[in-house]
Order: sequence, then C-alpha cells, then structure tokens
Amino acid sequence: MAALKYAGLEDTDSEEELPPGWEERTTKDGWVYYANHLEEKTQWEHPKSGKRKRVAGGLPYGWEQETDENGQVYFVDHINKRTTYLDPRLAFTVEDNPVKATTRQKYDGNTTAMEILQGRDLSGKVVIITGANSGIGFETAKSLALHGAYVILACRNTSRGNDAVQRILAEWHKAKVEAMTLDLASLQSVQHFAEAFKSKNVPLHILICNAAVFGAPWRLTEDGLESTFQVNHLGHFYLVQLLEDILRRSSPARVVVVSSESHRFTEIKDSSGKLNFSLLSPSKKEYWAMLAYNRSKLCNILFSNELNRRLSPHGVTSNSVHPGNMMYSSIHRNWWVYTLLFTLARPFTKSM
Repeated sequence: MAALKYAGLEDTDSEEELPPGWEERTTKDGWVYYANHLEEKTQWEHPKSGKRKRVAGGLPYGWEQETDENGQVYFVDHINKRTTYLDPRLAFTVEDNPVKATTRQKYDGNTTAMEILQGRDLSGKVVIITGANSGIGFETAKSLALHGAYVILACRNTSRGNDAVQRILAEWHKAKVEAMTLDLASLQSVQHFAEAFKSKNVPLHILICNAAVFGAPWRLTEDGLESTFQVNHLGHFYLVQLLEDILRRSSPARVVVVSSESHRFTEIKDSSGKLNFSLLSPSKKEYWAMLAYNRSKLCNILFSNELNRRLSPHGVTSNSVHPGNMMYSSIHRNWWVYTLLFTLARPFTKSM
C-alpha cells in the first residue's frame, strides 16, 4: 500500500489487496499479471479475486517508461520529478475475463502460451529453443522463463538473441535466460553449439526445434546443401543427434519439432515409391521455395515420429506440432510476395 500511495494511486478495495509476497505488474502491451516472490512464479489471475485485468489507455501525461541496469521496467513522472516501479496505468484497469467455449477441448485458438503453463513451476528445468529471438520461439521462451525454467535462446544472430534476452528480463529481472549462437545453415556451427552447451554440465529437459526459413531463394549452404532443407530439417536432425545422450540422462525429457500442415501438400518419393534424395536438396533449376518448405516440414514429422519410437522407451518423448494457419510472424520476410500476402491477411490472424 505504501508503494501505491507513493505513486499517487491509493487503493482501499480489500478484495484487490494482494496477499504478502505478491506483486502486481504489467507487460509492455498493458496486460496485468501477478508475481509470487515466495514461490517465484507468475500468473495472470489476481490471487484473491481470480480476475484478469488489463490497463486502459496509455501512460498519463508527463509519464515515461524506462529500463534500469537490471533490465527491470520503471516509470518516470517528469511533472512531479519522481520515479516508481509501479505502473501508473494500474489506476485505470478494466476486467478481462473472456468466456471460454463450453467444449471438451482444453485449449483453443484464443489460448496464450502463458495460459498453457498456468500454475506450472518449471524451476530446475533446462530448455533450448532454436530461433527464439522472435515470433513463436520468443513467446515460448518468454513463457517458459517466466515460469522458472532456465531457457537458452539458440539464435543465428547473436545481437538479436541478446536483445530478446533483455526483453524477457524486462518482464522479470530474475528470469534465467541466455542467448547462444547457433546457425543451422552450418553443420560446424551446430557442432560448436552442442559442444558449448555440453561444457555447461547441465541437464536438458526440453529441446524445441523451432527455427525455420520460408520462401527463401535458392542457395547452397557451406555444406553444399539447399538452405531451406538444411535449416528447417537437417540442422535440427544433427542437433538432436549431438544432444541425444544428454536428453537420455535428463529423462523424463522431450523434443518438440515445430512443423506445419503444409507437409500434406508434397511428396519425397519417386514413382516407384522409393525415397528420392534429389527432392530433398534440389538443384536451382528444380527449386521452388514453397515446395522446398513443404518437404522440409514433412521431414520434420517423419523424424519426430521415428525419434519418439526410438527414444520413448528411454524416457525421451518427441512430438511434432502445427502452430496454426492464422498465426502472424516474421517467417515470410524472405520474399516480398509472401510479405504482401501476409500483410493482407494480418487482420484475420492471431496476434503473438
């Protein structure tokens, strides 16, 4: 209550008063969540009322949002020349309790990553997510980190990976997150990443193979393979092989491979029903970006199925997942045609 008074936002509603050890916070886009410092976990619902809230409108006139040296967000009142870690917008919150459809389905298209992990304590769990500096990978990394997991963002661009780490720390400065360099277009980089991770001498409970390229022009990697095939599938295949021993020792563990429904619209066999290797890494003359993407996603699913068959008896499960047709991300960035199509579809897609 002293913090509320200091910020000029006194609250006398006992139902909204937080229990000892709890703190009310806001995300940068205005959603209210609650941090339990005793159990070191967060949740969307108010611990007493069970209500969800979001702030209405922007910061009051004269206020500005800043970030301290620890990555924690604070607010500056330039008019009264004072600072506070309490968001002044909390004085103008509205209740947000969307009514879920009364079906047997536990999750639906409106479910967020934070809701999936609601009530889970992932303290002590170690997670690697490839391509985690943006899009689905970033939201997954943030949600896992805010629930206590030690999350490694495996990113091709180290600078963007470090920026993503700072964005997560801005949500919770005690989050255990780290960026490591991983370029799936280089098998040597994959090997170096695996060696660097093993040198940490930590377990690995969850490996999420998320990184992918879409609509990329034809080019060969330094390993002489078509880039879409190597980045989307072969690089992940090699990564799992290199980390398989750690996954086994960390059981129960799991591998999650982000695939796509587009795997249904292609084939990797020849007319006699045998695997056609030339289709996996085609020449420039035979290359079509969309088809290459579809084939890589089919390889993802076949790999995940076989990996589960081989490792599940040892406590390591593997699942492939389709993230949704109407999910807007930056995966279309490689070709202006796809960027235009995604832009036109933007009003009908689900927000990150």
